[in-house]
Amino acid sequence: MEVQVTTEDVGVRTVVHVAGEVDVASADRLRERLALLVSQGRTDLVVDLTGVTFLDSTGLGLLVGTLKRVRLAGGRLELVVDSERLLKVFRITGLTQVFAIHETLDGALAS
Repeated sequence: MEVQVTTEDVGVRTVVHVAGEVDVASADRLRERLALLVSQGRTDLVVDLTGVTFLDSTGLGLLVGTLKRVRLAGGRLELVVDSERLLKVFRITGLTQVFAIHETLDGALAS
């Protein structure tokens, strides 16, 4: 299954909705969209992963890389993860200490 990426502006923040599988075969689409947003100065990002069914190390790596670019630009990147299976990946890798992770999009937007 290919990854689908859509964006919407909510005030000054940009929400990136991701659906499908984020893996070595599909990650370029998400990486390119995130890089484009950052290059356009959209550095207050919320990445909504509630539609993601699979996330591998390539997907984790691109999120970490984007977080670094956003922070260098003085912005922030927060995640929405409502799946215990995906959240476990972030816990095992220690990335819950790196990312602000919210259970809902409303919770992320309220932060």
